[in-house]
Amino acid sequence: MHSRDAIRVIKERLNIVDVVRRYVELKRNGPRWVAPCPFHQETKPSFSVNEEKGLFYCFGCQASGDLFDFYGRINGLDFRETLEQLAAELGIEIDRGGRPSAGEARQRQRQSERQAMLRMHELAAAHFAAALRAPEGAECREYIDRRGLSGEIVERFGLGWAGRQWQSLTDTLRRAGFDVAQAAQAGLLGTSGTGRAYDRFRGRLIFPIRSLSNQIIAFGGRIIAGEDEAKYINSADTPIYKKGEHLYGLAQARRAIAASGEALLTEGYMDVLTLHQFGYANAVGVLGTALTPEQVKRLSGFASRLLLLFDGDRAGRKAALRSCEMLLTRGLACRVVLMPEGEDIDSLLRGQGKDAFEELQARARDGLRFCVEALRALAPRESVEWARDFLGHVELPELVSPYASALAGHLQISEAELRRGVAVRLDERHGGRGGAAPAANRARQNMRDVQIMIFAVRYPKRLADLRELGADLALRSPGARRFWDVIEEWGAEEAPYHLDDRQKSFWFAQRGPDKAPLNNGDWELECLRRDLETYYESTKKSSVSAALRENTGNSDFAADLEYLRALQETLENGHEQS
Repeated sequence: MHSRDAIRVIKERLNIVDVVRRYVELKRNGPRWVAPCPFHQETKPSFSVNEEKGLFYCFGCQASGDLFDFYGRINGLDFRETLEQLAAELGIEIDRGGRPSAGEARQRQRQSERQAMLRMHELAAAHFAAALRAPEGAECREYIDRRGLSGEIVERFGLGWAGRQWQSLTDTLRRAGFDVAQAAQAGLLGTSGTGRAYDRFRGRLIFPIRSLSNQIIAFGGRIIAGEDEAKYINSADTPIYKKGEHLYGLAQARRAIAASGEALLTEGYMDVLTLHQFGYANAVGVLGTALTPEQVKRLSGFASRLLLLFDGDRAGRKAALRSCEMLLTRGLACRVVLMPEGEDIDSLLRGQGKDAFEELQARARDGLRFCVEALRALAPRESVEWARDFLGHVELPELVSPYASALAGHLQISEAELRRGVAVRLDERHGGRGGAAPAANRARQNMRDVQIMIFAVRYPKRLADLRELGADLALRSPGARRFWDVIEEWGAEEAPYHLDDRQKSFWFAQRGPDKAPLNNGDWELECLRRDLETYYESTKKSSVSAALRENTGNSDFAADLEYLRALQETLENGHEQS
């Protein structure tokens, strides 16, 4: 089935309320269903699902969309992954059909390579798991026993053993018909100076890393003896894996996180496994990096609260501060637990038991308070600058005021003094031009772009009518032009799933249940045509309009538009050649 047909069929067969109920406890409120939003920190039922329209909307964080948007956001998937998973759920096979364009051919080639790499990783995981069970895995099994990992945890996380041979996995992949050069590109093998492939993971306990769609996409490996090597090695970035975008254990923890609304975030593989073994099934770990915005975005699809577990040393405190910044500015609540000196979560739970960890949790500091306490090590001026920078990055406007009040109180300065300069930063962050130009002036300058894009969003199948009016040439802001390009390239069915969050909110706001019915397109287009004719008439006072006047001279709108298109093509060609 063509992807656009698949989208339509999925929407016909799946009810958005049934999909949302898998993750959120909805309650009926008149014609809508409501709940606290799963995408940001709150307790009020600001999250609303309109079953008739098939749309959701949060009045707090403005998250919005249809069932594809919800499913993708809650599971941390892009649109293609979302479409494929929902299609598979309904037994729909997607096929674009027809002769592919050059771009589609490249996309199919990349997809074929990705599928081959995923199959290699599945085979590698089976190879490592079999080696762990075999006689050759005895030393690794003994290590696992010493670390106290249960058989159930070994099975659930698919742990394995990479033997000490240089060609074991290489030979397995070769026998299965895989290209070893592609296996090296996938991060499973290394290549010597002579071009010979060899096993990258050797003599290590293997931790498979799964995507949210439960596919194995990478591995981590830990030495188990006293070799003079790095304790851990991890898969490098590949076409199927970007370590800054994934979290270890999230595939296994997602249901527990969604049910509790809270995630435990730690650093190491063993810490995650130990937490799960002691009953903390909502634990996940960063993958050899500091917490990234991409990882925060994935977590925010499941949890609105996080408990951060870091070492108590200087590096751990620094990592906790940076993590708190990212979480709080995104609207997530967080608390910080710093391990006692010389302890990590694995040693604490195994040495002192669950009660000791529960006591540490009870004393966990609120994320914002932790940040303030960390600022005491800075000079007063640096503390205020940090606070202003922090406020300037807050994504939800309604959080700026309570954050500012709390920070001002802790820093012992007036709130007005703290807010100085923050408004300008927020304006710049949200796309304003800053400086002295008031918001009203900017709104007037962009109103035409907004009017054009409102019609394009409401009637995306009528882009040809807009082009005939020259609406695409009248767009001035880069954002509006990108918006137009997406609608033009993907069409009415798929366009929403290729927009950024801000554009997507605009799309669904204009097509939402509180907007006018989509049955008056001719009249709306006529209003826009009159406005554009006025616009092109006014541009004759500019240098471009002088050229129009010189070359047409008859105030003919169609002729002016034809010349303007030719002029734009000339300018674009000249820009490409320069």
